[in-house]
Amino acid sequence: MSHGPLDAVRGVLLPRPDGSLSGPHDVLLEGGAVRSVEPSSAHVGGRVLDAGGRLALPGFVDAHVHGGSAVLDPAVQLALLRQGVTSIVTGSDGVGYAPSSAEGAAWAARYFAGIDGAHPGFDGGGMAELLATYDGATPVNVAALVPHGTLRRTVMGTAQRAATAAETAEMVALARQGFADGAVGLSTGLEYVPAAWAEEDELVALAAVAAEHGLPHVSHMRGYEDKAGPALAELFRLAAATGVATHVSHLHGPAAPIVAALDAARADGLDVTFDSYPYLRGCSILAMVALPTWLPLADPDATLALIDDPEHGERLRVHLAGLDELWPRVTLAWVPGLDPHEGDVAGHGLVDVAARWQVPPAQAALRVLRASRLRASCVFAQPPTGTAESVRLLAGHRAHLAGSDAIYQPVGAATDEGRPHPRGWGAFARFLAQQVRATGDWTWHDAAEHLSARAARRFGLADRGRLAPGALADLVLVDPATVTDTATYDAPRTPAVGVPVLAGGELTGARPGRGLRPTRGRTAP
Repeated sequence: MSHGPLDAVRGVLLPRPDGSLSGPHDVLLEGGAVRSVEPSSAHVGGRVLDAGGRLALPGFVDAHVHGGSAVLDPAVQLALLRQGVTSIVTGSDGVGYAPSSAEGAAWAARYFAGIDGAHPGFDGGGMAELLATYDGATPVNVAALVPHGTLRRTVMGTAQRAATAAETAEMVALARQGFADGAVGLSTGLEYVPAAWAEEDELVALAAVAAEHGLPHVSHMRGYEDKAGPALAELFRLAAATGVATHVSHLHGPAAPIVAALDAARADGLDVTFDSYPYLRGCSILAMVALPTWLPLADPDATLALIDDPEHGERLRVHLAGLDELWPRVTLAWVPGLDPHEGDVAGHGLVDVAARWQVPPAQAALRVLRASRLRASCVFAQPPTGTAESVRLLAGHRAHLAGSDAIYQPVGAATDEGRPHPRGWGAFARFLAQQVRATGDWTWHDAAEHLSARAARRFGLADRGRLAPGALADLVLVDPATVTDTATYDAPRTPAVGVPVLAGGELTGARPGRGLRPTRGRTAP
């Protein structure tokens, strides 16, 4: 990161495109940027850090992380930095803090209480004001997307219908202001409400704004696994209609048809990328996983009233009866508000909790949702179509870059509440341990592309993602022999090992992070 006190990092190895390593080299720094990379010399002066022959890579960029508030917490900062993550992209899935009214920001914090939580220093306003909250407040840089769902809530309230032309125009105006203030893309969450009610003409109008700025439309699609084909096709139609670059969030499912669809779109001239994480389990709020979208899920009070309304009881019962295959795959992660007499349920399977309570799993899920007022989160195993081989094949694709989809809620300096997904503490180190060292699918040069350079290009961060003269002095040192994740589903908050981090030249303590703005428009990843 910029403005660090070091003058040089001595004795680093660097990855070559052919897969070999070169060095040792010295990375000479000046004014927070890389001045030059030269063969190692004993005559380097000033304040020098001896890298001891470790591998130097550009600071990693997490393309999808629910860290808009969590990144201000020291424990989360440690979780990110110990993996080598020095910059994050927030506002994913169409829900974020800005641009919004005060009510819109409060809605986002309430709806995604179990995902993003409330920002402690922002209660509505523009993108510029949001980005300013990160300046000097964290050692990690923060970029943000314009969140379509928040725009829709700000303009349309709780309406569950298509937008009018006037409403779409108002959302477009807010989006334009968001991009003018420094957003790095537009995000949609088409499985979440209210975006689930959006029709393609509304999405085309907003995607066109991103295209005007040479920045991507980033989407949680309308479905994954067996729904991935139609969901991708919708995104490709938007891209063809507007010329927008398209980025698919946390892509997973059967690799063969997904890769075929991606390759066909790219062959047709569409600019398409995606991120993924190296796990077979996902994580979200239980309401999104278990409840139908005809309920007003973004309004907890209204949803809870309808759940208990006899007129809707039969319709809900039919929906829940169709989820018998889901319940054995669900583990509760965080259940705030549950009566202590119900017992500790975090980290326990929903079926096991239901047996303990002597109720069917669907009724246990409703009890959890009522007690938590829809804030409860869960970890869930992907369907059988999401296999380890699919994860590996997608990670090797030329359109792939890394995104942890980390959820850190609840956060706090000493919290051990809940049992979050370990991806927030280990995804990037796990990619290195698996894709480079275990399988050999990536070289170390490939790792720099997948974990840093492609994301920097995708989001217009031209001064990051590379170690070259003029680039920001944002780098990590990796021990190729030992780097690995240690976080597990049983002990998820365990930091990664083997990645000593240089953030502005300081290993700990400094807070040189800032809100990031694109430094140039679209560049093909």
